[in-house]
Amino acid sequence: MNTHEYQAKVLLKKFGVPVPPFFLATNEEEIAEGMKEFNWQQGVVKAQIHAGGRGKAGGVKIAHTAEQLQRTAEEMLGMRFITAQTGSQGIICNKVLITPLVDIKKEYYLAAIMDRSSAQPMLLASSEGGMDIEEIAKTKPESLIKIPIQLDGSVRSYHILELVKFLGWEGDIRHLGGQLITQVAQAFITSDASLLEINPLVLTAQQELVALDAKLSVDDNALYRQPGMEQWYDPDQQTPGERIARQQGLAYIGLDGTIGCLVNGAGLAMATMDIIQYYGGKPANFLDVGGGATQEQVAYALKIILSDSRVRVIFVNIFGGIMDCGILAHGLVDTLKVQSVNIPLIVRLEGTNVEIGKKCLADSGFKITSVNSMEEGAKEAIKWQS
Repeated sequence: MNTHEYQAKVLLKKFGVPVPPFFLATNEEEIAEGMKEFNWQQGVVKAQIHAGGRGKAGGVKIAHTAEQLQRTAEEMLGMRFITAQTGSQGIICNKVLITPLVDIKKEYYLAAIMDRSSAQPMLLASSEGGMDIEEIAKTKPESLIKIPIQLDGSVRSYHILELVKFLGWEGDIRHLGGQLITQVAQAFITSDASLLEINPLVLTAQQELVALDAKLSVDDNALYRQPGMEQWYDPDQQTPGERIARQQGLAYIGLDGTIGCLVNGAGLAMATMDIIQYYGGKPANFLDVGGGATQEQVAYALKIILSDSRVRVIFVNIFGGIMDCGILAHGLVDTLKVQSVNIPLIVRLEGTNVEIGKKCLADSGFKITSVNSMEEGAKEAIKWQS
């Protein structure tokens, strides 16, 4: 689950990491009240959306007077921001964060991540903050350092010293930096996060380390242990299809193609997308209904796919291991009786009771194209994709 910047800062502050003061506003009245309370004469307005690159899209703006600060915040509310991470549809800004300017002396990058190559949590740091870390990793890999986080959230003292030395922190900053590193690691593990990023972490002219911007993603599978964070879910940051999928326990990610995919099992779903792409098609989504999908879940899966107006054809690819092809076919047919599908429907069934399933589809009276392989299904779907 992704969160907003202000939520990430709430978490960091809880663990003792210094963050600049800020207030959040969702309408003009709240903006006016915050301006009156804090009386900042200059500051920064930051759109609260679940997407990186918002600064380049106009989602981070500096104001040098109180009037300009208030006006900028009011104008940003309701704006649609399109970044490299939102796709062409963009995301509407319903919340803004307003914070005072910070006198920056030096910027750094610091993040806690789950490192798949080493299969353990790691701290990732660089002396070059405020930039795309992917670009830094590509062009200046020597400017990055990784050190492990223990599973209890602690960091070995010699690893802290290594990181502090790498970032060039000395004197009081060396001590403050060591504390901050420990706090970030503890916050990451305690919150079941998959990413906790501070970019930039800044050294101010007053010789303080401050988390100027922050990003937090929490493992969905651990939210039952994080009841407070579960309330941070913001449905406005997702498409209608993504909201339905979350409610129904379906794994769905919308893409830019026109071939809707309804598949059971994450591996098979990935393979389905791959083979569509291989033969020149563009999948419209990743959608995994799971190994034991019910008729209700199948109905919701179709509803999700059909909510995307770009979808021109649906490819249902089912392997009946845990799932029974006969039950799935009856569920699909029953769904079609109550939910109109006016685009081609291609179905590939394989596995348990596959013949029963195929007969059910053939006798349904609905226009369903049955295929015998993934390859055949992908090629058939591509005929209808545009």
